[in-house]
Amino acid sequence: MADTTGNTAAARVGEADSRPRKSSWRYIGPGIVVAATGVGAGDLVATLIAGSNFGYTLLWAAIIGCLVKISLAEAAGRWHLSTGRTLFEGWASLGRWTTYFFAAYVVIWGFVYGAAAMSSSALPLQALFPNVMDLEWWAIACGLVGLVFVWFNKYAVFEKVMTVLVGVMFVVTVYLAIRVTPNLGDAFAGLLPVLPDEKDSIINTLGLIGGVGGTITLAAYGYWVNAKGWTDTGWMKVMRLDNRVAYATTGIFVIAMLFVGAELLHSANVAIASGDKGLIQLGDILEDEYGSATAKFFLIGFFATSFTSLIGVWHGVSLMFADFVARYRTRTELKGEEVASGERERSWPFRAYLLWLTFPPIVLLFQGEPFRLIIIYGVLGAAFLPFLAGTLIWLLNSARTPREWRNGPLSNVMLTIAGLLFLVLCVKQIWDQPWTEFF
Repeated sequence: MADTTGNTAAARVGEADSRPRKSSWRYIGPGIVVAATGVGAGDLVATLIAGSNFGYTLLWAAIIGCLVKISLAEAAGRWHLSTGRTLFEGWASLGRWTTYFFAAYVVIWGFVYGAAAMSSSALPLQALFPNVMDLEWWAIACGLVGLVFVWFNKYAVFEKVMTVLVGVMFVVTVYLAIRVTPNLGDAFAGLLPVLPDEKDSIINTLGLIGGVGGTITLAAYGYWVNAKGWTDTGWMKVMRLDNRVAYATTGIFVIAMLFVGAELLHSANVAIASGDKGLIQLGDILEDEYGSATAKFFLIGFFATSFTSLIGVWHGVSLMFADFVARYRTRTELKGEEVASGERERSWPFRAYLLWLTFPPIVLLFQGEPFRLIIIYGVLGAAFLPFLAGTLIWLLNSARTPREWRNGPLSNVMLTIAGLLFLVLCVKQIWDQPWTEFF
């Protein structure tokens, strides 16, 4: 079966190479989407706290995090373009265990993430308009707006809106980085790979590297590449440029927030809470230091950051779920052309998962997060990136991928580093769970 698929894919490669396309900035799109979706409020807070605790010392770790994610997203996109098949088709070829893992992950993760994404988007809105309505109702409103937007719009409109919101994020984060007047000498010194002289510094450093923008959205990148209309190897150079732009953008966001943490918090010895509420605290600090206009400007950027993650997951993971259901129902080969045609976005599984992300999580907004479910969610979430890195190494070094597009030494090294990094973080996440209270 692998040989037949390889021959078919090779034929597509030959056909695509007869229509060469040059990489061009005007094609950029899926990378902007993955950057916007992957960098959520939690990533910005983690970077702020790193800057607050260690100054510029871990700047190098944030940059390595971006390089690691480039390798993962590039590998996912290369699989889609070189084989003409979707990532879930590749996973299915590795055995049923991948299907079981994905099914458990996408159901439990989606349920908890839906509530988290809606709450994260609601926090800055409530801070901007404190007397309009309670946080829970802002959260429901954000979820419903995301649902309606993704339900009635195809990828092209979705990408344009994401690009505008990324522009807002970019302007706000860069403005803040300039406003706090970074010490460029210390910043350049932070490019040297030095660990802070503190307890658990290695784990903290690995956590910063692993948390820089991306979870399941890295796997969704290949689907957005197809949705853009890129379905063969003629688009490979374009995809690689697009991917580099994605994580260069992510790098700017992260570095800017680390500057803010280092200058505004570290120098004043100010601590903020982990999680989204830390950004609300930052807004209060900015108001005290620079006035209400700067604080409001920041809250607008905070909303753009959170809401892009919401609609990005609503679209990208729904595409993956629709692909999963199509494979389960038809048992036929899943091709990127079906995603490019917009067929997946109009399917009932796509819309059913949209509803799953939006309505059941509303219960969590009012009743709190169930303890056991959160533990399972944390474990599955931590396991996903080792799963992604490991399966990409497997797929892209086998006959499932045409020889020309298999991993080279650099790709294998980067994916192996990513896999080991995320495996360590996964083990730590599992170890840190209060299992004695679970049972």
